[in-house]
Parts: sequence; C-alpha cells; structure tokens
Amino acid sequence: MNAVTQSLRAAAPRLPTPGSPELEELLAALSEGASERDASRTLPFEQVALVRKSRLGALRLRKEEGGGGLSLRELLSVVIRLGEADPNVAHILRNHFGFVERFTQPSVGDRHLRWARLVAGGDIVGLAMTEMNAKNVGGVEFETRLTRDGDDYVLNGTKYFSTGSIFSDYVLVRAQDEGGRYVSAVIPSVRDGMTLEDDWDGMGQRLTGTGTTRLANVRVAPEELIFDDESDGVGFGRPYHGSYSQLFLTAIVAGIVRAAAAEAAALVKKRARTFSFAPTERPVDDPILQQTVGEISAAAFAAEAAVLAAADALDRAVASRVEGRPALDAAHDGALAAAKAKIIVDELAIRSGAAVFDAGGASATKKSHNLDRHWRNARTLASHNPAAYKARSVGQHLITGDPLPLTGFF
Repeated sequence: MNAVTQSLRAAAPRLPTPGSPELEELLAALSEGASERDASRTLPFEQVALVRKSRLGALRLRKEEGGGGLSLRELLSVVIRLGEADPNVAHILRNHFGFVERFTQPSVGDRHLRWARLVAGGDIVGLAMTEMNAKNVGGVEFETRLTRDGDDYVLNGTKYFSTGSIFSDYVLVRAQDEGGRYVSAVIPSVRDGMTLEDDWDGMGQRLTGTGTTRLANVRVAPEELIFDDESDGVGFGRPYHGSYSQLFLTAIVAGIVRAAAAEAAALVKKRARTFSFAPTERPVDDPILQQTVGEISAAAFAAEAAVLAAADALDRAVASRVEGRPALDAAHDGALAAAKAKIIVDELAIRSGAAVFDAGGASATKKSHNLDRHWRNARTLASHNPAAYKARSVGQHLITGDPLPLTGFF
C-alpha cells in the first residue's frame, strides 16, 4: 500500500458494505421521496451527493487501494437493493461501476492506480459512448475524434444516451484517433468545451440524466488517455467486457421487482374496499389478493437468485484475469449466465409491475399514486439490448456450439 492510498483510507468514511448500518442508512435516504421525484421529474443531485460522500462507488475497489474489496456477487447484491430504493440512482451509477471494473482492477504494472485513487476518494465517473449514426453491426465506428494538438489532444463529436454523466465528476469519452485506434479519454465533467445536456424524455428511468454530450475542441492530456491496444487485456479491449454492464442493469430490474412486491403487500394491507363478489369481507383475508402478492414476492426471489448466480460466473472470469491467466471460456460462461438472467428477470419484472394493480384495484391506477413507475422503469431497462437477441444467441450456442457475440452487451 502506498502513502496516497494510506492517507485516503485514514480520512475516508466507513464504506456502506453489505449488512452495515451505513448501507441501510444510505438506502433509506435514497428511498425517501423516490416516487415523488419520479413523478415530478426532480433530478436526484442531492441523492447522488450522498452516494459520493459515502464512497459507495469504491465498493468494488481493492481494499489495499482504499476500496471495499467486494466480489461481484456482493456488489450486485447491493445494486439490487439500490434498484429497490431508487432505480434511477442505481442506473446513474452503472457506468461508474463499469469504469471501475474495466480500469481499476490490477493489470500489468501500476497503470490502474491513477484511476483507483479517484474512485477511492469518492469521485463518480460517467460515460459518453453511443452515437446515433454509428453502424454497430459487426463492430462500432465512432465519429468522435481525438486529434493531436501540440503536446496534448482535442476531442470533437456528439454522444447520446450518456447515462449519469450530468451527475459525475469525470466522464469517460469513447473515440478514435486519426489513425483509427480506439481510445478512452477520462476527463473532468466541467472541462471547457464539453456540454452535458439533460434531454432524456423516456417513459421510464426519467431521472438518469441519459442525455446528449457535445464535445467541441475539448483539450485532453496524454495521461488522461487509455488506448485499447495498450490496455493489457483490460478496458474495452477485454473479451465480453459488456457482460458485467448488462448484468448490472438486470440487477436494477431485480430490485424493481422487490419494490413491486413490497408495494403490493402494502396496498392490500391498507385496502379498505373490495368487490361485491369477493370471497372475504376484508381484503387482507382475500386468498386471491394473497396469491397475487405471493407471486410477486416469488418473482423477486427468483430474479435476485438469477442475478447472483450469474454474478458468481462473472466472478470466476474475473479471478482468472486478476491471476494473470485470462480464461476466454470463463468469460464466455459469464456472458452466457448474464444473458440467461436477463431473459428471465426482464419477464418477471414486467409481469410483476402490472400485477401490482391486481393487488390494488382500480383506485391504485390514480396518477397521484405513481404505481406505474415500476412497470415503466422495468420496461425501459428491459429495452436496453432486448431479451429476444439474448435468447436467440443462447439457443444457437446450445444447438450449434457457436459462441455468443464478443461485442456489445454480451
């Protein structure tokens, strides 16, 4: 451990690890007012500030570098709870944890330490990657360009769906240089020439800041760059690097099912009226309503179990990489598990989000209750990389032995 990480650890608050009172306090704070924020489209800057102060973003960082040293299974168990408390905040952090996974894990030498120190101090990293006119089939070509300008570089381009970046301290921008090499630039979110817009108008996940990033002659220092072909098998040059990001989304969806189960039970408990043909006078004694709540609760259990089982598979792939023996088979197994989890969890969440209204009746559809947020948020997250593509690839692999695609969220 070096002096920098020693001083960081000495000054930093205790991390909100699984089972700790710090985590429970943070989750309670994030949950408070989450429905109202969703309904009024109040961006959660205060809630993200609490996350930053808690250093939640360092949970996956190694302990000797100021982090929590959590396994992926442990981290994703926290993400499920975050998704239950506020899926918008959980989604805001997805790209940050993707950055941590790609660039702060040990590789050859100490190159990761620059980024690990930022994360250990509580800084949050966003992402600007997607381009609307990119031809993704067979790979990604970026129009965003990094060009030499004296001893430094400049970035120019436009990115879309930059989830979380307006809340972040740094933004990772994906681009290509003049020679076509792929590169990641990690720069402060307040850098001159970079404009972060909140123009996301989706029906769900309304508060994630999934907007446009505009780059106009943004200056970048050489030490802020990570070229894919110099990343020693980490970063975006790693096979199946998207599996973790996909499973992170699925963990949020599993959290939404937990929230739907709790909401359905609460609805039945406080329900005063019932139908003239109901089997019992009191809704709480109605076996049909009890069954509805039980089915949503079972869906939450199954969704969480699927996510954590896939996390175990990804942990095995990470272990092979950290030990210096990256195993492509292990990475493929992780991708396969993440794909299977998405296929089933998305379906459970969408069904459960609708079933809440079976527990609450027509009065539960009042706009003031905002109970449609569970379905809207789950449906929006599930639309990222539709499950049909995952199911087809899983089936093809089982029938023909063809591997899953290396690119995208596989």
